[in-house]
Amino acid sequence: MNVLKYIVIKSEDQYQDYCNILEGLLSIEAPNNNIQNEIDLLTLLIESYEDSNNSLTELEPIPLLKELMTEHQLTATELAGILGVSKGLVSDILHLRKNLSKEVIRKLSEHFHLRQEAFNRLYALQTPYHSINKAGSQKASSKNVSKASHTKPTSSAKQYIRKVTT
Repeated sequence: MNVLKYIVIKSEDQYQDYCNILEGLLSIEAPNNNIQNEIDLLTLLIESYEDSNNSLTELEPIPLLKELMTEHQLTATELAGILGVSKGLVSDILHLRKNLSKEVIRKLSEHFHLRQEAFNRLYALQTPYHSINKAGSQKASSKNVSKASHTKPTSSAKQYIRKVTT
């Protein structure tokens, strides 16, 4: 009797192993039909596991991005280079002053091998307001719109949905 090469994922260790195998297979430039079938099967098994064990819905896009930056040891300057945007825009995004654009979402998805849906979700921005200081001049400051925007990630970003490449 033949032993199956892949089975339904039942543990985090098995999930990590399959993700690593899939990443290796995705790096093959011109996969043949057998490799492509293996990629498709692993993708299906990984997505099935993630659908039943993933807490992506609990994490907003910016805390997810910060966690990914930490895991990949990326600075804001390095992220700006990856995204092809200014460091100022990255700073505004990370400090909840600007939303992620469609192009930035696409590039984040490609770079971190996540589905675009991980970053393409609503989240609260900090809105500027003007206050008068003691000298009578206006100064801009920020008001926190939502405390949920500042929640820390509850689990590793490695558990999040991997991008499907077909």
